[in-house]
Amino acid sequence: MTQNPIPQATSSLEMWLDYLANIHSSAIDLGLDRVQAVANKANLTKPAPTVITVAGTNGKGSTCALMEAILLDAGYSVGVYSSPHLIRYNERVRINGVDVVDAKHCEAFDYVEKQRGDVSLSLFEFGTLAALRIFQVEKVDVVLLEVGLGGRLDATNVVDHDVSVITSLAIDHVDWLGDDINVIGFEKAGIYRSGKPAICGQPTPPATVAAHADDIGSEFFQVGIQYDYQLTDNGWKWSSGAFELEDLPIPSLPLQNAATALMALGASELQITDINIVNGLNNARLAGRMQVLHHEPEIVLDVAHNPHSAEYLVERVKQQYLGKNIHIVVAMLHDKDIKATIEALTPVATQWYPASLTGPRAATADELCQYLPDGQVHFENPVDAFESARSHAKAGDVILVVGSFHTVGEVLEHWQSNNK
Repeated sequence: MTQNPIPQATSSLEMWLDYLANIHSSAIDLGLDRVQAVANKANLTKPAPTVITVAGTNGKGSTCALMEAILLDAGYSVGVYSSPHLIRYNERVRINGVDVVDAKHCEAFDYVEKQRGDVSLSLFEFGTLAALRIFQVEKVDVVLLEVGLGGRLDATNVVDHDVSVITSLAIDHVDWLGDDINVIGFEKAGIYRSGKPAICGQPTPPATVAAHADDIGSEFFQVGIQYDYQLTDNGWKWSSGAFELEDLPIPSLPLQNAATALMALGASELQITDINIVNGLNNARLAGRMQVLHHEPEIVLDVAHNPHSAEYLVERVKQQYLGKNIHIVVAMLHDKDIKATIEALTPVATQWYPASLTGPRAATADELCQYLPDGQVHFENPVDAFESARSHAKAGDVILVVGSFHTVGEVLEHWQSNNK
């Protein structure tokens, strides 16, 4: 195999991504030695005055989007690093709510390429270092880092975090992190730092989380103990010790994540007013989270891809679309708990449209149909399944596209290209 020529700072983003996808042997390669060495050499371990890092099975993106909206309202410049993307790689790095343009990604890739020497980096590791470089160059005030997978050994963990957050703990990446919730808790708690605030937004988490926080001397904030929240007649309230915020607006993103976001910001000691919080809660949005594309029929996109997020989604669907016919377009990755995810969605399903994804981790429609009623039509891809659902749905029905970032991304891209 011939080595691809190294792209230049002026090369296209497409060329860079192709190069980076092919220079390292494994897509997911857990271990920090290589990426830490490059981060230290390139001086990327503290890309901004305040860094808040967010791990968790579900809710990382929502928690970051909520913090981002509040901080932007407070006048801070904010960089967000998230993954995976729905349609374009650029979605992974936002500054002040705007995706970073190709040229800035390419310049950062070029910088990391020159700094890494002969150290091998995976695409995710390379992308993480490039994002840190972009935040450094753009001189943002606050960086919100979303962990890729796990925590302890994730590329984002090379950074000196000021506040570390776990949003939720459930079994998701069984191939990589296993199915023991105590192990998953320990892996995620690996982002906690000695002497720094450590937030846990998962109610009654496995004992390994608090134990690790205690072992290393983190300042631990557990939901239900050090802070809490509840729905009220006029919205919701949040409290930590004697401090209370009342009559808060209910955000479009999950309330549990909003409560976690407020604790993280409170612990960060950044200057935020009650008004910033109210505005941020009202403003926060995130693509692919109960995202409504169209009315009559109602088209809803959600990236729920494990039983925990599917159960939350079903509760929301029951509240909002009670008594309606729900057409579910579903495609998933093979390493997810397909059986339990489909079982979680089943109570609201009127009609199923199972589709295959493509790629090494894809599940086929056949795999999904093992857990669905007999006699399903199999679709080759999510777009075909979606178009079939559209042809069957009546104006008062709901089409729910679910199961993976890939599923939602393909349908969203198809919709945007046909509705320009």
